[in-house]
Amino acid sequence: MEQQQLEFNKNEDNMRRLVSTMKTKLSTIEQGGGKKSLEKVRQRGKLTARERIAALIDKDSRFLELGAFTAYEMYPEYGGCPAGGTVAGLGYVSGRQCVIVANDMTVKAGAWFPLTGKKNLRLQEIAMENKLPVIYLVDSAGVFLPMQDEIFPDKEHFGRIFRNNAKMSAMGITQIAAVMGSCVAGGAYLPIMSDEVLMVEGNGSIFLAGPYLVKAAIGEDVDAETLGGAITHTEISGIADYKFKTDEECLERIRHIVSRIGHNNTAGFDRIAPQEPEKPAEGLYGIIPQDSTKSYDVREVIHHIVDGSVFEEYKEDYGKTILCGYARIDGWAVGIVANQRKMVKNKKGEMQMGGVIYNDSADKAARFIMNCNQKKIPLVFLQDVTGFMVGSRSEHAGIIKDGAKMVNAVANSVVPKITVIIGNSYGAGNYAMCGKAYDPRFIFAWPNAKIAVMGGEQAAKTLLQIQVASLKAKGETITPESEAALLKEITDRYNSQTTPYYAAARLWVDEIIDPAHTRMVIAECLKAANQAPVEEIFRTGVIQV
Repeated sequence: MEQQQLEFNKNEDNMRRLVSTMKTKLSTIEQGGGKKSLEKVRQRGKLTARERIAALIDKDSRFLELGAFTAYEMYPEYGGCPAGGTVAGLGYVSGRQCVIVANDMTVKAGAWFPLTGKKNLRLQEIAMENKLPVIYLVDSAGVFLPMQDEIFPDKEHFGRIFRNNAKMSAMGITQIAAVMGSCVAGGAYLPIMSDEVLMVEGNGSIFLAGPYLVKAAIGEDVDAETLGGAITHTEISGIADYKFKTDEECLERIRHIVSRIGHNNTAGFDRIAPQEPEKPAEGLYGIIPQDSTKSYDVREVIHHIVDGSVFEEYKEDYGKTILCGYARIDGWAVGIVANQRKMVKNKKGEMQMGGVIYNDSADKAARFIMNCNQKKIPLVFLQDVTGFMVGSRSEHAGIIKDGAKMVNAVANSVVPKITVIIGNSYGAGNYAMCGKAYDPRFIFAWPNAKIAVMGGEQAAKTLLQIQVASLKAKGETITPESEAALLKEITDRYNSQTTPYYAAARLWVDEIIDPAHTRMVIAECLKAANQAPVEEIFRTGVIQV
């Protein structure tokens, strides 16, 4: 018992350190473009992006930020792009859950980097999948010209945003745009393709070409306010619907507009009165081992998240390296699919490695996913997976066939899928457990998460063998010392690419979250998912049985 408590304390200390590091990084990101840029915003009487969101959402309500680590440690040659130059997430406005997207004008005047575009497209995707109103708080200088070739013409680039504006409008999704700063060039289409446009006098401007470009193109001298300010667009062009003296007045009008939006049919997911887990949220800190190869019982994680700590297992004695079962989170009925990291015995009494997907585990999970679709129950995936079992025995037993069955069920699932990476996420295990490529409605990672094709040690040794063979083929001599140095270089490089920050920077996950907030985050996502009726019928493709 003392040894268990010692391990728990070590795990807790490690996780608290990781959470503290995450919060420190977040505090830096929240400073945006820095003090000088912030001073310029203040001089113009404007609120920052985060202040605008805080003033917009309901008092004492929760704002679930998404993509805070977008572009983290990327674009160093341009001074970085904190949060991708956009602050965004789910917030409540007049009691209505909305997607809120605010340009951060302190980051390169709100200019769009490649990851800015990807982040905005992801937020629009969330709005479309969950039928949520969208509020754009616009203050952007447009495309970041030094990188225009990576943001302008392709399918998933800048122009796709306006295509989505049109699609969302046709879907009946309300879009409100408040122009509180610059809105230039192609970006000018975003507010005009929204349902209602609000502008702030003196700061808000909309035009296809700014004063300098107009002068260069046609020789006309004109100031920004005359060219495309709030008075111009509310009194002359008719492009904007309302004008306001201050940011605060503009935000208050948005609240009034949202308060009148009608309600659509919901998905009808089952919900009863919520019940707190019997085990405290912060108890999650002590469960996950610091050494990601060590085992633990994932039931403990589940019991800290679900209502009353009640988890009803499905096929408990079969396919034990994946746990499947029913529970409730904040009152919502959910089906949980979780990788079991304990060493377990199969039906033949043979030991199976935790975190590995075996034939029987894949078979069980596929069947469970089908059942949840049949019953219209949202799915929650808790990932800590090292991949599928390999070797002749597994191959002869048809591991690829059983894995494909599970992947097929995940890919064709029509109920919402919410994924949380609580440990490892390696190889095809990432796919089978609903990684980003399999369209989870939302996907999150804990600060200890690792996402890669395989573990760092195995990958580094594999890459080392390839490089050593290549050097020897060129006639170069490899000493034990140089081989060790090369292995360290490869390992360090590979490990730097498996961190949750590397993943979040590239939007492979929507956010890195504090483990203690997991229940709250999933609950918010379930509320969002319930806004969109499940209209498709679940069916799988061809499956080898």
